[in-house]
Amino acid sequence: MRDARIIGTGIYVPEKVLTNADLSANLGVDIDEFVTNIVGISERHVAADDESTADLATNAAIAALEDAGLDAADLDLILLATDTPEYVSPATSVVVQHRIGAVNAGTFDINSACAGFVTTLDTAFKYIISDASYKNVLVIGCYAMSKFIDWKDKKTSTLFADGAGAMVLKAVDGESHFMASKLVADGSYHNFMGIFAGGTKEPITEGVLAENNFNKLRFAKKYPPEVNINGWPKIVDDVLAKANITREDVDVFLWTQVNLSTIKLVMEEMQIPYEKTHTIMDKWGYTGSACIPMVFHDALAAGKIRRGDTIVFCASGGGLNMACLAMKY
Repeated sequence: MRDARIIGTGIYVPEKVLTNADLSANLGVDIDEFVTNIVGISERHVAADDESTADLATNAAIAALEDAGLDAADLDLILLATDTPEYVSPATSVVVQHRIGAVNAGTFDINSACAGFVTTLDTAFKYIISDASYKNVLVIGCYAMSKFIDWKDKKTSTLFADGAGAMVLKAVDGESHFMASKLVADGSYHNFMGIFAGGTKEPITEGVLAENNFNKLRFAKKYPPEVNINGWPKIVDDVLAKANITREDVDVFLWTQVNLSTIKLVMEEMQIPYEKTHTIMDKWGYTGSACIPMVFHDALAAGKIRRGDTIVFCASGGGLNMACLAMKY
C-alpha cells in the first residue's frame, strides 16, 4: 500500500529578538507577568525590515532538503501554508520554487490561517497516497505577521512572531504512516480576527492607510475561550476514532502554540500527561501557520519524538479553521 514518510525537517527563525521587556517599554505598561505566566511567551523573533515571507520559507525549505538529503530538482510538488503571503498574487510557493531551483515541482499555497500547516500536510499525504506521479513533496508553513502588527496594540504585539518550518515527504510502499485526519470550519467567526484591508472587500487607499486600522492585524471581536478548549478535544477524539486508536496510544500531541495555559488545560481535561507534548512559544513566540512544523522539528531535536511514534497534530486559527492529523512518524 502506498503511503508517505517524513524524511526531513527544517526551520528558520529570524535573528531579531523582541523580549517582553522591550515590548513593555514600547507600550508603556508592564506585560511580562501575564505574557510569560499565562501565554507562555518570554521573547519572540521578528523578521528584519528587508526580510519577507518568501525569505523565511526559502531558508526553512533549504534546511529541510538538506536534512532529507534531497536535491530541490527531485521535488514533484511544493505546498506552502501562510496567511502572510509574499504578494496578494502570485502564490508565495512559486517564489520559493524559483529560489531553491525546484524546476520539476508544481506549487500552490493554502490559506486557512493558523490551521494552515496541518491542512497542507494532510493535502500532501493525500497527493502522494492517491497519485503515483508524486514521489517527493515539500510542505512549508511560514509566518511573517510582524509586517502587519501595530506595535502600540497590546493585544497583538505581545503575541505574534515570525518564523518558518518545512517537512519533506517521500512516497513509500509497505509502510503505514498516515492514519486519519479531519478539517473543521465555522465561518461565523470570519470577522473576529484578521487583516481586513488589502483584499477586494477593502482595497488599500490613502484613507485606509491614514486610519491605520484594518490594514493591521486586529482582534475585532473576542473569541470565546471554549473555541479551543472544547474544539481541540472534540476534533482530536474524532480523528482518533477514525484511526481506531485511543488517547493512550498517542506518544506526542502537538498543538497550536498560541497559549500555554490553553494547552495545559486541554491536556488536563483530556487526562493526557503533560509530558506528552512539547512547546516552543517561550523562545519563539506565536508563529501561526509555522508553529506546528517548528514545534515538531524542535521536539525531534530534543529527542521527544522517535521513529515509530504516533503523533497527533491539532491546529486552529482565524476563520474559524481547525485541522487535526494523526500519523506514525
